[in-house]
Amino acid sequence: MIVKKIIEKIEGEAEVKYSFKNGAINDATINFANNRGIEEILKNRPPRDSLVITPRVCGICNHAHLIAAVKALEDGLKKNKIDFELTNKAKDIRDFTLFCELIQNHIKWLYLTIYPELFKLLNLKLNDSYALKASYVTNTITKAMAIFSGQWPHSSYAVIGGVSCDPTFIDIMQATSLIDEVITFFEKVLLGLDLEEYLEINSITNLDKLKGDFSEILYLIGKNNLATIGKSYDRFITLSDSKISKKSKVIITTKSDIELKFVKEHMQQNSQSKAVTYKNRFYETGPLARAMSIKEPIIKSMHKKYKDSLITRVYARVHEAVKLIKLAKDILVNLNINQDSCVIDSKIKLGDIEGIGTVEASRGSLIHKIKTKRCLIESYQIIVPTQWNLSNSLNEQRGVAIKAMIGLKDINKASLVFKSFDVCSVCTVK
Repeated sequence: MIVKKIIEKIEGEAEVKYSFKNGAINDATINFANNRGIEEILKNRPPRDSLVITPRVCGICNHAHLIAAVKALEDGLKKNKIDFELTNKAKDIRDFTLFCELIQNHIKWLYLTIYPELFKLLNLKLNDSYALKASYVTNTITKAMAIFSGQWPHSSYAVIGGVSCDPTFIDIMQATSLIDEVITFFEKVLLGLDLEEYLEINSITNLDKLKGDFSEILYLIGKNNLATIGKSYDRFITLSDSKISKKSKVIITTKSDIELKFVKEHMQQNSQSKAVTYKNRFYETGPLARAMSIKEPIIKSMHKKYKDSLITRVYARVHEAVKLIKLAKDILVNLNINQDSCVIDSKIKLGDIEGIGTVEASRGSLIHKIKTKRCLIESYQIIVPTQWNLSNSLNEQRGVAIKAMIGLKDINKASLVFKSFDVCSVCTVK
């Protein structure tokens, strides 16, 4: 057995133990050693405290946790027959900030994880420009995000019934200017192609149009026989509807409806993290799952040839970032600042409620569940994307990432596959 400590190039810390047979990986276990106890911290606190505490679960996906938390509270109120509907303005602002968060994560993952891992595997020299590119996009897009959220990370601008901000026309202009900067980066550096022209590509036969950094990554993966590694179960799950997803499960190419009541956590002996299944089966979540849920043409074309392999997973995440920057710009162009920011009285009581909030976070589907009694939190449950993708074995069924690494003979290849799932230990140990 070889123990591989995964400390660098992920959010947090994890350890992978590989077992070999005939020179190839035949099993692995993933250990998340820490436990911060966020779910326990929330107990016996006022329900609105979840809007301040849960964004602290992660410094990368804090908006996703905030929005999942507020949606859980709103769901609880609606189940108690308190009817309300968010304005399009509030919905759009929540979407905009979330999309910005996803974009900065995807770009950092590409330049700070995939590039270094791939270059190390291929013994290629990596210059410092890749880190600078990640920093430029992250700094620019978080400035746009903060115009609405007030700060980043760990903002609490999403409130029950809407948002706390009330942007002006000048705010919209400033945010648009920053988004345009990121679009220019995408066109000049990432894609080497006009944004609209890229989004018209619907088949892998047309990928020769790409000229930027994305093209280099795809070329290196293909040239070095890495495109087909990293295949797992070829089944995907998406837990919420959004502009980039449909709530569903997809097995190979067959799509069907899901019910959240069948999502279950399982204790794991060798990890502080819990495994997660749907009807006792492991599913992959994340950008590839979201693309499969809406039958994204270019991803369908990629999947047809490569299935759920490394290259399909990498392509789906970068492609989603490009789609999201276009959607973010469209939101700003069409945002109606004359609508109400919030439709609920801030003093509304949260007595005895039970609610579920789901959101599509950077790494996949996120669930928050809250139960309150006498205006205090009785229980709080958070199920994060990394739990789906990096579960260990259960009833002789191996987790998604473990399945994807089995058969590989090179630890560095296994590490690249492992990190293609965009690992986050911080969220996982909550």
